[in-house]
Amino acid sequence: MNASIHAPHFDDLVAATDSEPRALRNLLGQFATGVTVITTRSVDGRNVGMTANSFSSVSLDPPLVLWSISRSAPSLPDFLAASHFAINVLGADQHGLSGQFARGAADKFDGVSFRTAAGGVPVLEGVIAALVCRNLTQYDGGDHLIFLGQIEHYRHGGGEPLVFHAGQYRVAAAHPALGQ
Repeated sequence: MNASIHAPHFDDLVAATDSEPRALRNLLGQFATGVTVITTRSVDGRNVGMTANSFSSVSLDPPLVLWSISRSAPSLPDFLAASHFAINVLGADQHGLSGQFARGAADKFDGVSFRTAAGGVPVLEGVIAALVCRNLTQYDGGDHLIFLGQIEHYRHGGGEPLVFHAGQYRVAAAHPALGQ
């Protein structure tokens, strides 16, 4: 069967350079992502964290991952100076935690349980997976900076992930046609 028969027709493609930023954001929001909290320790010893859905695996050998941060983010200097960062993958019931780390609170860690790992980074308790990474390098990504990290330690307990799609939190479900 020809797969293009079922594909939508895009007769009205818009040039990205002609798009409003909000339209482009809505377009990119059609890609469902997991939700993470990226954490580190600042040079002056503060715990730093932010919500991000820009996480992706890069390589298994060596084990590399990436994530990105806005160049205007207040925590950017802390992540640039850090030797390590942690990626905490949130579970379906942790949308409140995502919101807590997305806001500009004075202490985003208030009431949050965590352990300290390599490089002094806080690793959140109760997340479905956590990766502690050496901060290898950064790359230009337009209005964002892309961080590449090498996984040094990890843990995963499993569970259903918190998903973000079209500007809303979602939950993942097994595809009914594929069974359990």
